[in-house]
Amino acid sequence: MKKNIAIIMGGYSSEYEISLKSGQVVYDTLDQSKYNTYRIHIFKNKWVFVNDMDEEFPIDKNDFSVRVNETRIYFDCVFNAIHGSPGEDGLMQGYFELLGIAHTSCNMYQAALTFNKRDCLSALKPYDIKTAQSFYVNLGDEIDENAIVEKVGLPCFVKANRAGSSFGISKVYKKEELQNALDVAFKEDDEVIIESFLDGTEVSVGVINYKHDILVLPLTEIVSENDFFDYEAKYLGKSQEITPARIDEDKAEQVRALAKKVYKVLKLKGFSRSEYIFKDGEPHLLEVNTVPGLTKASILPQQAAKAGISMSELFENAIESALQ
Repeated sequence: MKKNIAIIMGGYSSEYEISLKSGQVVYDTLDQSKYNTYRIHIFKNKWVFVNDMDEEFPIDKNDFSVRVNETRIYFDCVFNAIHGSPGEDGLMQGYFELLGIAHTSCNMYQAALTFNKRDCLSALKPYDIKTAQSFYVNLGDEIDENAIVEKVGLPCFVKANRAGSSFGISKVYKKEELQNALDVAFKEDDEVIIESFLDGTEVSVGVINYKHDILVLPLTEIVSENDFFDYEAKYLGKSQEITPARIDEDKAEQVRALAKKVYKVLKLKGFSRSEYIFKDGEPHLLEVNTVPGLTKASILPQQAAKAGISMSELFENAIESALQ
């Protein structure tokens, strides 16, 4: 009997449009002869099943079921394609875990931890995982620009602490630019992390559970045409994403081992994609994503393809792993 798979997409953050694209790709890719698939749009004002005629049917949040005409549909597994809140920050994970519904992403605590850049980096530092120098600011704090510059130097990056897809991030060259950068970040979150600039080769590393094992995918080198790997570079073609990365094998093995260590230390499961910059020959962790982009142009599917894993195999493996 075919399993009912809910593909959740959308979300409450600025990343909702990207999430809708990822979710649609999952829907288009999954084998309809193996699964009954349902597009579920999750927004603040509505949770709905959207059929192929774009008709909407409300989700019953009591048990995450949906009534379509005279039939009530329950789901065996949820494929999580929501970038940002509530799909990447632990909220949906906790909800499904309470309901006992299998889902493809990591557990609630791991999602909340990795989505919070400050907490994630703090949790990893005891394991000798190198990161940039950082300075924390919350909305309402008195801003001491001199203290910030003394700690992280210039240029530096000002980032919304809990946001993705480079929303709420600015590169700052002058002390006088800090306040404007903070204003941009505070539009996305009331917590900000300010980090020192790491000048070096940037690589992205996908790590997944694949056939009951932790698999590190081929590395991708990020070469942005813009000043950094911002929204335009990620989604509007303003970058080169070179897989495999053009680094020597010693460096490649170093970052592969580090990415696997991060995955294991954080007790992740499902998909993950982490970013590193080499400084003084050593990889420094930037951040960890647990619901990475899943379109054909996204980094993780590109890496899987280089590893000989098709998108259908990638998505089906996630579902089967969750069901087991």
